[in-house]
Amino acid sequence: MIALHGINQHYGGTQILWDLDLEIREGSCVCVIGRNGVGKTTLLKCLMGLLPLSSGKISVSDIDFSEEPADKRAREGIGYVPQGREIFPLLTVEENLRIGLGARADNVSVIPEKIFELFPVLHEMLMRRGGDLSGGQQQQLAIARALVIDPKILILDEPNEGIQPNIVAEIGRVITYLNKTEGITVLLVEQKIAFARKVSKEFRLMEKGRIVASGLMNELSDGLISKHLAV
Repeated sequence: MIALHGINQHYGGTQILWDLDLEIREGSCVCVIGRNGVGKTTLLKCLMGLLPLSSGKISVSDIDFSEEPADKRAREGIGYVPQGREIFPLLTVEENLRIGLGARADNVSVIPEKIFELFPVLHEMLMRRGGDLSGGQQQQLAIARALVIDPKILILDEPNEGIQPNIVAEIGRVITYLNKTEGITVLLVEQKIAFARKVSKEFRLMEKGRIVASGLMNELSDGLISKHLAV
């Protein structure tokens, strides 16, 4: 269980999150949706420990993570795929993956074979620099790097941004497999409603730094979309 209670967060003099409450059940796949600028990425960064809270509490499996650094959260099994991927462009694919190994709590030093079963293209490109990959391949590398730590929770921030359709479909299959077969709890931010409906079981709708609606994905009505997502 991921539980955020009374989360407030400021960036400079601007408040981004306002008394936000959010609960994610173990084993679920939840999509956070909302217009640009409502605080979705800030929410994920707070959950990962990359931004400090102004107030509130974050707990995972009843352990208080509110003030724990990001590396501690990774060692506890939280994998994070940031918006924009943030791979190391001058390092090879293999070196990028090995950096992820450093966050494992069990000190395993070998890249799991499962990574290459999920993303065969990465095995073919182990010696290529990350910056030489296509955008879709870089996204696969970013997801693989998060999976190298053997996470219990996977957080993805717009994993399909700027990605070609065939890679989007592949990423969707991987997310579904990880959630349904591996039992990994998945929390993602996604702008594409069709993709969110396909992979997610539940939604959380944000507006102005708050969760304003939630439910099963089949409860995301046209009315909610028109009111909170239409441009």
